[in-house]
Amino acid sequence: MNTVPQPAADVRIVLVGTSHPGNIGSAARAIRTMGLERLVLVAPERFPHPDAVAMAAGADDVLAAATIVGNLAEAVADCALVLGCTARSRRIQLEELSPRAGAARLLDAAGPGAPVALVFGRERTGLENHELQLCHAAVHIPANPDYSSLNLAAAVQVLAYELRVATLERAGLPTGGSDGHREAPASHAQLEGFFDQLGDTLEAIDFHKGRAPESALRKLRRIFLRCGLDEREVRLLRGVLADAQRMARLAGGHGDTR
Repeated sequence: MNTVPQPAADVRIVLVGTSHPGNIGSAARAIRTMGLERLVLVAPERFPHPDAVAMAAGADDVLAAATIVGNLAEAVADCALVLGCTARSRRIQLEELSPRAGAARLLDAAGPGAPVALVFGRERTGLENHELQLCHAAVHIPANPDYSSLNLAAAVQVLAYELRVATLERAGLPTGGSDGHREAPASHAQLEGFFDQLGDTLEAIDFHKGRAPESALRKLRRIFLRCGLDEREVRLLRGVLADAQRMARLAGGHGDTR
């Protein structure tokens, strides 16, 4: 059972004046994969459309539940917070947020009876001045300035991902991995046991070749400590060292078999 808190009921994704129906379908897919489902379409040029269904790739429930309205004011009338995703612009003076900060701001404001909206403009021209004036702040994706053209659905995916990560972090759940299980970090005693075994293993395989072992061990210690090893990783590494020690004993008992 999925125990991840879902912001789906409180966060709506608003697409304004979308010209290509395939972009609507791709945006539906993008938000569905990140646990969102509220899609509002402001005066789409062509919708419903078979291309939208094809590009949704199974997110048909999002398309079927999409709301169509005539203007942005209607789409966000009941929202506690409205953020517009847009390129940097001097036309309208709005606070600019990064995608990460924008996601945090949305989750802070969202709640039962207080929906929030993330607004995306037209593929070619973005949001118009009067639409930007309806937004409380702007979200800017820091794309490569030499090639900043970002597909509408790709922009939706970036912001939906940030919302997903922020939701997981607030729930104290891992934001990476596939099984949702966070292994406990290795304790000091477990790490010291590993380092002791590492030192013994390096001696057993004659790694130092007569040189003082302290320098190499200090460097290896720093490398492994930077990794932030967990208990499972320490067990795996100690298993490798145990096999290396066993092979060293066999080689010592039977001579060099090369």
